[in-house]
Amino acid sequence: MHDLISKLNNSQQEAVKYVDGPLLVIAGAGSGKTRVITAKIAHLIKNCNYSPRNITAITFTNKAAKEMLERTNTVTMGIDTRGLTITTFHSLGLKILKQEAHHLGYKTNFSILDSHDSAKIISDIVKTTDKVMVRSLQNQISLWKNAFITPESLLAAATDNLDMQTAGVFRQYQDTLKTYQAVDFDDLIKLPIELFESNMEVLYKWQQKIHYLLIDEYQDTNICQYRLIKLLTARSNKFTAVGDDDQSIYAWRGANVENLNQLPTDFPNLKVIKLEQNYRSTTTILAAANHIIKNNPKLFSKKLWSEYGGGEPIKIVSCKNDEAEADLVIRKIMLHQLQYSSKFSDYAILYRGNYQSRVLEQTLRNYQLPYQISGGQSFFDKAEIKDITAYLRLLINDDDDTAFIRAITTPKRGVGQVTLEKLSNYAKARQISLFAALFEEGFVAQCNNSQYEDLVGFGKFINDLQFRMTREDAKDLLMDLVSKIKYEEYLYDQETSKLAEKKWGNILNLIEWLGKKSVDKTLPELIQTINLITMLDGRDAEEANAIKLSTLHAAKGLEYPYVYLIGCEEGILPHNESISNDMVEEERRLMYVGITRAQRELTISHCQERKTAGELRIVERSRFIEELGSDNIEDMLKRQQTKIDNSNELKERLQQLKNMLK
Repeated sequence: MHDLISKLNNSQQEAVKYVDGPLLVIAGAGSGKTRVITAKIAHLIKNCNYSPRNITAITFTNKAAKEMLERTNTVTMGIDTRGLTITTFHSLGLKILKQEAHHLGYKTNFSILDSHDSAKIISDIVKTTDKVMVRSLQNQISLWKNAFITPESLLAAATDNLDMQTAGVFRQYQDTLKTYQAVDFDDLIKLPIELFESNMEVLYKWQQKIHYLLIDEYQDTNICQYRLIKLLTARSNKFTAVGDDDQSIYAWRGANVENLNQLPTDFPNLKVIKLEQNYRSTTTILAAANHIIKNNPKLFSKKLWSEYGGGEPIKIVSCKNDEAEADLVIRKIMLHQLQYSSKFSDYAILYRGNYQSRVLEQTLRNYQLPYQISGGQSFFDKAEIKDITAYLRLLINDDDDTAFIRAITTPKRGVGQVTLEKLSNYAKARQISLFAALFEEGFVAQCNNSQYEDLVGFGKFINDLQFRMTREDAKDLLMDLVSKIKYEEYLYDQETSKLAEKKWGNILNLIEWLGKKSVDKTLPELIQTINLITMLDGRDAEEANAIKLSTLHAAKGLEYPYVYLIGCEEGILPHNESISNDMVEEERRLMYVGITRAQRELTISHCQERKTAGELRIVERSRFIEELGSDNIEDMLKRQQTKIDNSNELKERLQQLKNMLK
C-alpha cells in the first residue's frame, strides 16, 4: 500500500491521504484521476479502517464503473473488498428504490421505461405522431426533472396557455407512470430524493450505509444528482468529488457546472486540491489546450503540464470542402500508418455532430479501411431484443401498459386495434391497467367471443409464465416463451433470410446471457436492470483494430496517439445555436476536450466552403483556431499567405535591381 501511494505525485498523494472532511479534486485532462480514486479506496480500507461495505464510488456510465472496479481490484490485491460499491448514479438510485419502493407507493417489481416508451406515453397524451414535438417535450420534461422542478410548481408559475398546456402534459405523464407502476431514467435520481426529504428514518438508514462517498466526473452532475450527494453526506461530510470545470460539456442534458462553484458555499470546510501534471500529451498539445481555455472565465484556475517534451507540431490544414477534407485526412492516416507501422486503432477522427461522419464513412469504404463509430447501437436497443424484453417486463409488472401493447402486438395474435382501443377505454374508465382490465367481467361483456378468446389466451399465457418464473431455470423458461409465441417464424416472415438469421442469433444470445446471469441474480432483478444497461452503456464494449470515428461528446474520457479534429468552422464548432444562445464557453470546453484527447500528434482541419441546406456557402474558420496560440503550430493557410507575401516582396526587389542596372 505504501508503494502504491509513493508512486503518485505530491498532489495525488495529498488527495488520497486527506479523509478528514469534504474534498474537491480539480483533475485536469489526463492527470490520473482514476488512479487517485482507486488508490483512495484502497487507503480508506487498509489505513483508515473503513469497511468496504460502507464505501461507495459513483460515476456516470456502466463502462466507467466497470473500468474503475477492475482498477480497484488491481490496487487492492490481497485486501478484502467484499461489499464495496462502485456504481453509477442511476444504478444507485435503482438500488435505493428497489429496497424502499413501498414508501413511495410502488411495488418492488416496478418497470423502468426507456426513451422509446416515454415518447410513446407523451405521444398518446398530446395525441400526435410528430416526432420532433414529442422529442422536444420529452427533453423538456427530462430537464425539469433534473432541475427538481415539479408539474405543480410549473402550473403555479404559468403565465400563458402554452405554459399551462406544457405543465399539464408533464403532470399527465407523471400520473401515467405511477398508474403503470413505472419510472423513467430521471426518476431513478428524483424519487430517492423525494423519499429522503420526506422520510428521515429512511435517509438515516442510507447515511449509515454510506460512510464515505467518492464522485467521479463531478462537473457532469445536475441539480438532482448534487441534491442526492448532499443528502447522503449531510451527517458525515466525508466525500471526495473529482472533476474539471474545463471539461463540463453536458449543459444540454442538464449538467450544471455551477455545482462546482456551490461546493465551497455548502461545505465551508471544503479542501481543494489541483491535479495539473498531465500523463497523456506532449507539451505542444497542452500549450494549445491551456491557450484556448484561458479565454473562459475560471472557477478554479489551473495549468496543465507534462514531462513528455514538445513532440510534433500541431498541424492546421485548410480544405476546399468536406469531401476534400475527408480525403485529405484519410490519406494522411494511410501514409502515417504505413510509415510508422502503427495500428489503425491508434487514430481517431473527432467531429462536432454525428452528420459529419457520413462523408468520412464513404471515403473510408472507398479506401477499404476498417473503422468503428463510437457509441454504436447498444445490443439491448435492437428491435428484436426490445420485443422479447417487453414480455419480460410484463412478467414482473403486469401494470406496465407500454410493455403490454408491444407484447400483445409482436408477433400479432389476432387482437386488432379496435379491440385494443375498447380495452384501453375500459381500463381508463376503471383506472386500472390493461392487463387487469382484460380479466374483468365488465370488459368481457363488451366483447364478442372471438375477440375475447385471443385476449384472454394472452393473459393466461403471461400468468403461467409469471407462476413459472421463480420456479424454473431462466434459460428453459425463455426458450419456451420464444417457442410459444413463434418468434423465429415471425422474424423469417418479416425479414430477409440473412437478416432474420442474424436477429434470431441475437435472441439466442440474449437468452444465453440471461441464463448465465440468473446464477447470481433472480430473473426479475435482471429484467429490471436491462433498460438501465442500455441507457448507461455509452460506448461499444469491443475495441476493434479500426480507425475510431467519434463525436467530441462521445470521445470524452478517451485518448488516442493520433487525433484529427475536423470541421473547425464558425457555425459547426462553435455551433450556430451556441453562438446565438451565448453558449460559446461550453463549445470552447468542447474544443479543449477534443485537443486533450491527443497523446502524440494533433491535426485540425477546416473547410473553405460547405453545402448547407443544399446551398454552397463560403465558411469562416473557427475562432478557436486563432485562440490556440503560436507555440509549435504549423498553419497551412497562414503559410500560404506568407508565401504570397514573400513572392510579392521578391518581385519588388528584382524590379529594384533591374532599375539599378539600367
